[in-house]
Amino acid sequence: MKVLSLGGSTSSESINRRFARYAASLISEADVTDLDLRTLEVPLYSVDLEERDGAPADAQRFLDMIRSHDAIVISLAEHNGSYTAAFKNLYDWVSRIEQELWSGKPMLLLASSPGGRGGATVLEAAKATFPRMGADLRASFSLPSFYDNFDAKTGIRDAALAQGLRDAVDALTAA
Repeated sequence: MKVLSLGGSTSSESINRRFARYAASLISEADVTDLDLRTLEVPLYSVDLEERDGAPADAQRFLDMIRSHDAIVISLAEHNGSYTAAFKNLYDWVSRIEQELWSGKPMLLLASSPGGRGGATVLEAAKATFPRMGADLRASFSLPSFYDNFDAKTGIRDAALAQGLRDAVDALTAA
């Protein structure tokens, strides 16, 4: 299974990119592509730019990556209760190319944050909108208090949270 893993942040130390990568690593025999959103350059969306220049090449490249994978693991960072500006901008551009930008791909939707809510607000927003944009949303999972609950070598420290993530990964890969 070819899995696209991404964190919805452009931080070089993105906890959500780390979390998505970890979750994708739990998929047996997966060929994982770790996408760093910092490698995609798209100007701030504007209908004027779109009419003048069309969609940026990296917006099309992102859509092509989605289409070339069998499943998506995405972990969203939360800024002020919503998507990060960089992710939302990319999402806006790609949706102008293809309304159902997630291309019917099975998706595991994640969020984490340093705080106790674990990105719950952005996760709920994505759960409401991503299926309308072509996601086959199989499961979602929020990891609260990332720095307390996650270890780079061993993964999720809390047994109940670790089982919750394993259940979500299993739901993603179920036939």
